[in-house]
Amino acid sequence: MARYTTLFKAVSSLTHIRQKIADTLTSCDLNLVYENEDYLVAKEKPGGVKLAQLATVEVLINPPTVSDPSVRVDLIVQNQELPLKKDNHCYRLFEVVHQAMSNAPL
Repeated sequence: MARYTTLFKAVSSLTHIRQKIADTLTSCDLNLVYENEDYLVAKEKPGGVKLAQLATVEVLINPPTVSDPSVRVDLIVQNQELPLKKDNHCYRLFEVVHQAMSNAPL
């Protein structure tokens, strides 16, 4: 299973961050399949690649704490494909989503 992760920190309100993340995932041509206050799941639309290569994007939003006033956003992109090469479909999608999240004003 291919799995790629990264971490972002943001200082906006939780509602603003959640909305920006949902918009960003949609702009990456992903279907938002689940959303609550601190967790979002998006999947690739079928048809472009084999079923095992279809990736799932999970975003965990950790609210600020007393010791860390910023919001922590964990991004996970994974699929069932064996990552035999570094440049695989899951990694390419991870790069697209990572770049879009980096450019989004969180």
